[in-house]
Amino acid sequence: MAYGVKIAKGNAYKRAAAKRRHIRIRKRISGTPERPRLVVTRSNRGITAQVIDDIQGHTLASASTLDASIRGGEGDKSAQAKKVGALVAERAKAAGVEAVVFDRGGKQYAGRIAALADAAREAGLKF
Repeated sequence: MAYGVKIAKGNAYKRAAAKRRHIRIRKRISGTPERPRLVVTRSNRGITAQVIDDIQGHTLASASTLDASIRGGEGDKSAQAKKVGALVAERAKAAGVEAVVFDRGGKQYAGRIAALADAAREAGLKF
């Protein structure tokens, strides 16, 4: 199936493939006021998580490795992802969110993505 993403070479091909996966996932996943979407964005340096209500188009809670409480912290990138997961779950619960739909953003559910999701679950957020 064509998703409107051009095929390229090298690193551009990987970005295009990730974009196709993300589009395929987003066709089925949408955040509602009862179950907003937990979006994970991963880069080489950091990780960001947002809890989004797609119907109203509002971000209810967010956390990132750039937050003052996490920035410059000890540990590897997976340990920082765990801190981000716990922080976003804490902020989401403060905003009145109990359950979310997980959007891994076309990335593989392993490593930092899984660490963030596990930490959010341990902090009391239901998937």
